[in-house]
Amino acid sequence: MKETIYNYEDLLLMLDSLLREPSQFWNDFYTDREKSVPFFVHSPDENLVSYFDKKYFEKGKVLELGCGPGRNAIYLANKGCSVDAVDLSIESIKWAKERALESKVKVNFIHSNIFELDIKEGAYDLVYDSGCFHHIAPHRRMSYINLVKKALKPNGFFAMTCFVQGGELGGAEISDWDVYRLLSLKGGLGYSEEKLRAIFKDFKIIEIRNMKECQKKDNIFGVSGLLAALFQK
Repeated sequence: MKETIYNYEDLLLMLDSLLREPSQFWNDFYTDREKSVPFFVHSPDENLVSYFDKKYFEKGKVLELGCGPGRNAIYLANKGCSVDAVDLSIESIKWAKERALESKVKVNFIHSNIFELDIKEGAYDLVYDSGCFHHIAPHRRMSYINLVKKALKPNGFFAMTCFVQGGELGGAEISDWDVYRLLSLKGGLGYSEEKLRAIFKDFKIIEIRNMKECQKKDNIFGVSGLLAALFQK
């Protein structure tokens, strides 16, 4: 009997199969639009707004990873950016398209796994991730970093929000080994500033901080249970 030889991509897929199949989970998650989920609001992240206010970047070409119902993609389009926004859930893409139509902005929403994207190298001025990274398993982090590096132009920016370890919204305080022992991300991994610095050491760090708490009347989304980070290629 001939022995099968597995390559690196095969091994990644094997490890993927140990964990929850995310597509159906996220479709179910976005089906009920009325449930009490903080980021179902139609407001952009406070850190993203601050980056424009501080003029770290202005309009350009943007790739958003895990766009959900499209609130940040629509904000970016309103700022004059050309936006490609990706999500694994067809339900979230439908919702995002409806919101964009209501807001009268153009966004290229893409229904895809981020690791299956066909992107041109150096195509984007900004890669933005609001809550996708903490659902990425440890064995996929290098794939994620390589995706961001490939997407960005020289000196381009990468910005993200993710769970604080043990935060009120989530942020499992488990080790990378525990992910595979438990066969679960426990709803999303929690991170510290030190861990983000180590993972994204190949980028220039502009800032890493707790997201600022915002009120609904501000029309900006901000909760203290998330970390906000800005890096430069």
